[in-house]
Amino acid sequence: MQNELNQEQIDAMVRAARSGGADAGKAKEPKVEPWDVRRAGQIRREQLQAITALHEGFARSLTHSLGAYLRVVFAATLVSAEHLTYREFLERVPETTYLASCRLEPMGVIGALQLDLKVALPIVDLLLGGEGKAFAVTREPTEIEEQIVESVARIVCRDLGAAWQAVNLQVDFEKRVGLADAQRLMPLGEKTLSLSFEITMLEVRGGLNLAVPVSVSHALLRKISAESSEHLPRHRGCWRERVKRCVLDCPFPLELGVDGLTATVGELTELVPGYLLPLRRAVSKPASVLVAGVEMFTATPSRCGPTRAAQVLQPVATEETDADEMKLQGGTKP
Repeated sequence: MQNELNQEQIDAMVRAARSGGADAGKAKEPKVEPWDVRRAGQIRREQLQAITALHEGFARSLTHSLGAYLRVVFAATLVSAEHLTYREFLERVPETTYLASCRLEPMGVIGALQLDLKVALPIVDLLLGGEGKAFAVTREPTEIEEQIVESVARIVCRDLGAAWQAVNLQVDFEKRVGLADAQRLMPLGEKTLSLSFEITMLEVRGGLNLAVPVSVSHALLRKISAESSEHLPRHRGCWRERVKRCVLDCPFPLELGVDGLTATVGELTELVPGYLLPLRRAVSKPASVLVAGVEMFTATPSRCGPTRAAQVLQPVATEETDADEMKLQGGTKP
């Protein structure tokens, strides 16, 4: 059924359109929100895309690994990747769940792994010969069930370490921890990289969550940025060319001097302003151009307008240059 407007409603709409609306002349008040300092350092959009692409690959790897291990249709899907404080991560963890710690080497830091029991217990049932169907979770897992879930957690750690191989990080499973012990794995206010995955297996659906120190996130982003810069197109306006042009204008230490000069002690004791000191070196013999203290060329003192200058004659042959020339000629130095 369509709504029909009467003439008064139509006239009101026309008047509002002509006047720009009743609220057009009113200035909109700015929207003010309290700023939380913990929100500083959030992942930027382009960084989030890189982190997401990396861990989507991890999710695919985990899908194949656990699917082959459990011999059922298994799927892991990345839901979110974000920076959270460790306290915020724990607030999202159910009271009854499977929590474990893992160590990241060689950084020597600790991470947390959380798997919903509505996924963990059907996996246990499946590995013990059952059908792996979903059921209500009202209890903690037994010691035997913990050992079986631990085998799954080790596969998660192994595949995560393979995904982070670019930064040479190894993820080692440590042990299952209770919620109280989990609060001591990291400072509650520490910023973490929180990764959330959805696990789907047969009729079961639940969550897998990981929290690692934000330093891991920074290491991954640095590596991703470095790899991206290596694949940038080399064109005239690229940053390498700009750096080269800037370096060309940088001042560099250079000296024009004569080495090997000697004078007697008697001559040095008679030195006074205006005294002419003989240096016992032929005028025709050139001086040396020293670049950063290394003799590079021979030159003669000169003048360029009102400033001193040096006329470069030839490069100075070093022992390394002589040796290279002899190798090219197939000979040896005498």
